[in-house]
Order: sequence, then structure tokens, then C-alpha cells
Amino acid sequence: MPPARLTLAHSKMKSCLMKLCRLLCSVLTLPLGLLELTGLYGLYKRLFPLLAYNITFSYNDKMHKTKRDLFRHVAKFANTDGTLRLLEIGCGSGANFKFYPYGCTVTCTDPNPHFEKYLRMSMDANMHLTYDAFMVVSGEDIQGVRDESVDVVVSTLVLCSVSDVRRVLQEVRRILRTGGAFFFLEHVVSDPSSWTHFLQHVFEPLWYYLGDGCTITRATWRELEAAGFSELHLKHIEAPEVSLMIRPHIMGYSIK
Repeated sequence: MPPARLTLAHSKMKSCLMKLCRLLCSVLTLPLGLLELTGLYGLYKRLFPLLAYNITFSYNDKMHKTKRDLFRHVAKFANTDGTLRLLEIGCGSGANFKFYPYGCTVTCTDPNPHFEKYLRMSMDANMHLTYDAFMVVSGEDIQGVRDESVDVVVSTLVLCSVSDVRRVLQEVRRILRTGGAFFFLEHVVSDPSSWTHFLQHVFEPLWYYLGDGCTITRATWRELEAAGFSELHLKHIEAPEVSLMIRPHIMGYSIK
């Protein structure tokens, strides 16, 4: 058989195996789906902030240089009067606070109110910032934030779990002033030829529940490219030492 046909046959076999394994994983997660339907999964949402808070320390250690390189650009988007108004979508436990420039005013949003306890702990540990409010809202509907009232919006490991990425980016553009920037660091789907891609698709049904709605097969860069920003500075990276499932990342910023 010619090499091209061998490659095609191998690809088809791999695709069939992936679908079969994903189906098996979906069946195994049916009890979790029932918990979600009955409302009992809400108990996990109370526990998830504690898990996320503890995971944050490990992730920040591994991604310290990456985050430092990303957020070193934030200060240049300060207003003409020197102030900098920053809003973080899905702030969680405040894992990014230590990377923000001295004196900026931070508004925190997250749909899970149970993060507030851990968020306050991060606020107390990062007194170089001024904190405006903690708003329990989804990224698709950032209620109470006026049009063009923010200099910088931040999203890290958030667009994987929102229900509508396109709508979130519309909200980001709405609240950003002209010339303001959206900073992002998100895990994304791997290259289709990789075994990481295979594993992401197989275990996604389980990961969704363990990660409180986290989807590991999104090509989020496509939504960013289509969002209508005037500039987009984006690069693909492999996150060092993190779980294989979320190793492929995109990072950068876009300007309104």
C-alpha cells in the first residue's frame, strides 16, 4: 500500500478509536451528568474554589515567567492621567494580582460567589493594588460596567469554561475604552496530529465535570481573530510541566 494511503488509513483508525474511547468516557460520566440535572452538582461548585486556590500556587510557580512576560505590557495602557482601571473576568482566587502594576484599580468578576473568601485572602496579600468591587456575573453579561470605562481586561484560564466565547469578547470590546487592551492566557486544543489532541477529546467529558465546566478542545484563537479588535498579538506556547491535557496555550493581548 502506498505511504499516502497508509497515512490516511492510520488517521481513520485513530479517529475511530478516539470516538469509541470518548463514548466510553461519556458513559462512565453519566452519574455526574445526573448529579448536574438534579442540582446536586452545585455542592461541587462550593468545593471547587478551594481546589482552584490550592492548584493556583503550583500553576503560578510553573507559569511565573510566562505570566510576568505577558503582564509586563499592562502598564503601558494606563490612561492619560496615569490611572489604570483593570477588570478581570473569572478572577477566581486572584492568582494574577501579584503580576499587576502598582497602583492600578482592579474590578473582579466571577460567576461563582464561593470564590470570594479566597479572593479576599489574595487581596490582603497584594496591597500594591486598589480593589474596586467583586461582581458575581458571567463573562457573557458583565452587568453594571459602563461602556468604554475600562483600560485593561484580563482573562486567564477562563474562556475554556464560558458558554459563549464570542459573546464574552463582545462584552470585552464594549467595556474597553478605545485604545484599551484585552490580555489573555488560555489553554486550547492541541494539533490534530498529536496524541494530546487524542487524549483531550477522549477525556473531555470527565474533565468538564472535574473542571467545573472546563472544555479542553476549544480553538479559542479563532474567536479572537474574528472578534474585531484593531490589533491582535497572539502566540501559541507549550506550558511547561502542567498537565498534558492543558499544555497547549495561547497568550497575548488585543487592542480595541
